[in-house]
Amino acid sequence: MDKKRQIAIFTTASLPWMTGTAVNPLFRAAYLGKDGERIVTLVIPWLSLKDQKLVYPNNITFSSPAEQETYVRHWVDERTGFKSDFGILFYPGKFSLDKRSILAVGDISERIPDEKADIAILEEPEHLTWYHHGKRWKIKFRLVVGIVHTNYLEYVRREKNGRMQAFLLKYINNWVVSIYCHKVIRLSAATQDYPKSIICNVHGVNPKFLEIGKKKLEQQQNGIQAFTKGAYYIGKMVWSKGYKELLELLRDNQKELTGLEVDLYGTGEDSDQVQETAKRLELAVRVHPGRDHADLLFHDYKVFLNPSTTDVVCTTTAEALAMGKIVVCANHPSNEFFKQFPNCRTYDNGDGFVKLTRHALAEEPAQLTDAQRHELSWEAATERFLRVTELDQEFTRKLSKSPTKNFMSTSLGLSSSMEGASAYVHHVASGFEATRRIFGAIPKSLQPDEEQCKELGLPIPAGHDYLATEESKSSGVEG
Repeated sequence: MDKKRQIAIFTTASLPWMTGTAVNPLFRAAYLGKDGERIVTLVIPWLSLKDQKLVYPNNITFSSPAEQETYVRHWVDERTGFKSDFGILFYPGKFSLDKRSILAVGDISERIPDEKADIAILEEPEHLTWYHHGKRWKIKFRLVVGIVHTNYLEYVRREKNGRMQAFLLKYINNWVVSIYCHKVIRLSAATQDYPKSIICNVHGVNPKFLEIGKKKLEQQQNGIQAFTKGAYYIGKMVWSKGYKELLELLRDNQKELTGLEVDLYGTGEDSDQVQETAKRLELAVRVHPGRDHADLLFHDYKVFLNPSTTDVVCTTTAEALAMGKIVVCANHPSNEFFKQFPNCRTYDNGDGFVKLTRHALAEEPAQLTDAQRHELSWEAATERFLRVTELDQEFTRKLSKSPTKNFMSTSLGLSSSMEGASAYVHHVASGFEATRRIFGAIPKSLQPDEEQCKELGLPIPAGHDYLATEESKSSGVEG
């Protein structure tokens, strides 16, 4: 009897934070484990209460990992319609206010015992390995697959001194991803290019949206007006998510788009500014707080306007197409996957935006075929994932007979190779508090603190408080 593959999916966020790296890896775990042919474990960050309050919406907090696991399982089971069959483990994480991201604390690869370390999927591999200090992923696991979710370079370019920061980040990303991953999947060509990477959208749509689309199809087939509202956009309300571009397009083409009213939905740091700018420009734009895109409120909108160019594969665009809507979006690599659907319309400039928007409002959306709906589904995304990673093929490379937690003993055998030497340099650099701080790590994130160790049932490192104090002193920075 063949031994089942053991797959550990590490990601950088968790519900109830409704971000892509919380939702998509969760669905991936559910669908990879659905047929029972693999043993799947989802490894997600655990935040202490003070960080939970900064990250999780609607004042949702958890007193224990078990409580959060119950929440996560209930959410995914309700949406997939089947009882999920995968394990959940938590690793210690801390929230970085300046990066608006959760960063791992300590060596999170240790959450998987050596004897169960078969395949690792790193969702956002650069993010998970920037500050990794511990056993090398490629040594611990037989196969490490990185899935690149985020166009970090595009975000960084929009910051102060963005060009220089992006230049440095590009090389750091290349460095850590090549050290730690055997294979790299880029969801679209909008992401940074990595050597030997594969471009493939391995994400699907929450099944709820496909169900909404089927109901709309029935209405269309029965001669009922399925879409009674006009245009809208939904996304995290920060300027970089396309709100700036959309308001500029509406401002520059007010005469050509006379009568057009647009509803914007979102919550984020720039919500007040977006609302003030729309008022100042005297645009026919209504700004509303963020809501679940599956909410009944959105079902009757016909046109989804999405000018964002910072996404890699926009989840809300996929959801709008699944619901049977027309999508007007930028002709950009992030939207390449969506061009196969007749309701996706891409523009190159302001004139194209005006033309496509007017046409979309005047016509009925095309009816999706069964094949097109399947292509948007998580079943199809899982098929694509298994095909490009070749996970179901026999993998001949074997782990060392006697795994060890000592990095030196596992890496010295590779010292003759450039990659081994490069990995050793990263390991040494990531082991000093001062170096970590220079490159943006959260202070004292080399090891989990006592509170998180207790919450996760982890052993408290010997001399933890003393070491943290000494590291802080040596860095010249107060803790």
